[in-house]
Amino acid sequence: MRKFACLHAHHSNIEYVQTAFASENIEWIHYVDPGLMNRLASEPKLDEAVARNKVLEQIEWIALSGADAILITCTNYIALLEEERLRTPIPIIKIDEPFFHSICGSPEPQIVLFTNPATVEGTMSRLREFAAIYPFTGRVEARVIENAFELVMRGHKEKYAAKVAEYIEELAATEKGKRISVAQLSMLEAAERAERKLRTSIGNPLKALAAHFHNL
Repeated sequence: MRKFACLHAHHSNIEYVQTAFASENIEWIHYVDPGLMNRLASEPKLDEAVARNKVLEQIEWIALSGADAILITCTNYIALLEEERLRTPIPIIKIDEPFFHSICGSPEPQIVLFTNPATVEGTMSRLREFAAIYPFTGRVEARVIENAFELVMRGHKEKYAAKVAEYIEELAATEKGKRISVAQLSMLEAAERAERKLRTSIGNPLKALAAHFHNL
């Protein structure tokens, strides 16, 4: 059995990862630390070097768990990670890279949805860097579903899923011909609801990650 450590910024992501890979022969060790993301949100002038050092410290501490690899599910943590400074040989799996690969593999115009405004800049910046290497010249637009993220942060998971699913359904009706994806794991349940109702595929990071894991 393989052992994977997983770093999250919110505990709700644990369930999504466990469910997605329930059939795999993997032992998961989950670490949840919302502290850095909370500081970044409340302290806009927080020294970026301090944040980068904190992420580096977390990853190297998690590496001591004896895991075969480390999965990072928070895109802000990924954006802050300086891999060249890591002293551990353990592979780092970034949840957004398989997702970016799936986006760049689709030629049609696309909309990537977020609920947490703080994750947009880091994620889209990394997507642009990835697209330049791929290369990919298609159109991808980021949109934030307003007043949704605070629901999940307050523990109102059902209200959050309903709000996000409704937004996706309305968007699909008004933006025909565009591929829709959700960028955050917290949006997964809502995306799956919308998929069932619309009978169309809604992209999400776990779909792409599952395919990636089969090749590890």
